[in-house]
Amino acid sequence: MPIPTLVTERLILRGVTEADAESYERHFVDYEVIRHLSADVPWPYPADGVRNFIREAILPAQGHDRWVWGLHRKDADGMIGQIDLRRHGTRKNRGFWLGRAFWGRGYMTEAVSRVNDFAFDELGFERLLFANAVGNEASRKIKLKTGARFIGVAPGTFVDAAYTQQEMWELTKEQWLAWRQHRRLG
Repeated sequence: MPIPTLVTERLILRGVTEADAESYERHFVDYEVIRHLSADVPWPYPADGVRNFIREAILPAQGHDRWVWGLHRKDADGMIGQIDLRRHGTRKNRGFWLGRAFWGRGYMTEAVSRVNDFAFDELGFERLLFANAVGNEASRKIKLKTGARFIGVAPGTFVDAAYTQQEMWELTKEQWLAWRQHRRLG
């Protein structure tokens, strides 16, 4: 089942397909991007690993209980990052990555906000759980900027073995609606 295309001020979030493999690989297969991710992600990343991941992990679940969008700038071609929403996540319902060349521009905060709207308004989520490596300040800031509440620390394993703990976050529908209202009034 195809997933809806979501639009923000600067981005188009479109369901990931095999056609995205080249730009996905160009921005994802970078240790500085991957190091913050779960140790489930292999490093060094295997040749043709992106295409296989799209084919075997994304496409079969796409639009059922998992939604995976590629982030595309409106003013350029190619995927620059990904955001993933899962109904039944293990300790987390959402994950993301962004190509290093696009860090620090607010793209992921913009994408996260739109996906949160979709999760709560269209899919009926009542609560979302998130996690990030303790020390991944960029991911932490996005959670803070989008209204999530820090709930604790738990053990975690990441590609970068120096990360051994993860921060746990929660965002309820009520918190999100209040945050969104405050943003509109601010």
